[in-house]
Amino acid sequence: MKITLGKFGPKHCDLPTMFDNVSFFLHLVSVNIDKNNTKRISILSYILVACTTICYVYIYIFSMIWFVFIRCRQTGDITAAAVVFSLGTNSETWATRLTFMILFKETVQDMVQKYLECDSKVTRGTRFHINLHKGLVNIKKRVMMAWGFFVGLGISYVAQPLLTPGRHFAEDLYVVYGLEPMFESPNYEIALISESVSVSVCIFILANITAFIVLIIGYIEAQMLALSDELLNLWDDGVKYYQDTKGLIVSTNENLKIKIINEHISYRLREIITFHITNITLLKQFDRIFRITLAIEFALIIVGIVAELLGRLENTYIELPYTFIQMYIDCLIGQRLIDASNVFEKAVYNCKWENFDKANMKTVLLLLQNSQKPLTLTAGGLTNLDFVCLMSVVKSTYSFYTTLRSRVG
Repeated sequence: MKITLGKFGPKHCDLPTMFDNVSFFLHLVSVNIDKNNTKRISILSYILVACTTICYVYIYIFSMIWFVFIRCRQTGDITAAAVVFSLGTNSETWATRLTFMILFKETVQDMVQKYLECDSKVTRGTRFHINLHKGLVNIKKRVMMAWGFFVGLGISYVAQPLLTPGRHFAEDLYVVYGLEPMFESPNYEIALISESVSVSVCIFILANITAFIVLIIGYIEAQMLALSDELLNLWDDGVKYYQDTKGLIVSTNENLKIKIINEHISYRLREIITFHITNITLLKQFDRIFRITLAIEFALIIVGIVAELLGRLENTYIELPYTFIQMYIDCLIGQRLIDASNVFEKAVYNCKWENFDKANMKTVLLLLQNSQKPLTLTAGGLTNLDFVCLMSVVKSTYSFYTTLRSRVG
């Protein structure tokens, strides 16, 4: 029997379907990104998120602070303190993203609606639509890989103590406040169930919101690449348009030919500029919503990586990939957006503008000036999220770790 993913599979990569995919999973965690979706969120979803939040705050914030700053000061176990502190810092990304999704619910819904309106203006069957569809195939694969990684890592983390002989937790070094001794009943069962449920739901929320972010940034990337191809074919399309309409024209005057070609180019340039401006506007709207949470997460991830290294890799071999991939995904989509902007800029310059009339030349010049300001994804406006930033963080984090390690040692 052949197993298919249906509309969740990579073949269904049009924007409305992908938004439906993400909306379906976000609905399960009490988030509605589609204002046209009138289906009420189940009361069970609100209860699940509320219970998860309570468990998370108690285990990974309150107990973490007690364990790191009180318990470990008494025991002198720096390794355990570093491991548990890294758990608290790196796991907070789901909470910040969910909080901003809820606080800016209407703004997010408006943004999604504008994306759909922008996509609806793309004429089906055209080269632009075909190239956009090809780009969205890659974007959906990227979304699925990001979602699958987080969910898979969450399952591995939760399953680890269950598959290990004897009584174990994901972190045996950790003691939850008020549940000592941790390995005796009923404390063991209470702690294990609370940790497993909170970790599973938190990672599921993070995976879905990350998929949403990868999708909306990826759509802009796909549009920029499709628009680049349109620019490169402007002159040839104009000539083809003249050839197709030549039979309707009595005169064969060369000036008339150039005029007809440039009128067609002028019309296409207006369409391209409209889409380009829309992309810039959509990115700015995204930045207004998520810039603070991205900055907070970026800072927490840096601190968390240092803590994970201090806690030794044999204790944090699952947490470190989880933390690094969060930062990598943000930098990846940011880098791909910059790359698409650079491709667009080169396409503007290589669109055979030297054959255009003066009016179209001026339009291309204006478009070139705007395209020289690449679209970027930032962490609160402090730094661009790209591969340069990723490598810089890795180097500075490791340098800080070695310095801190020598002092602690």
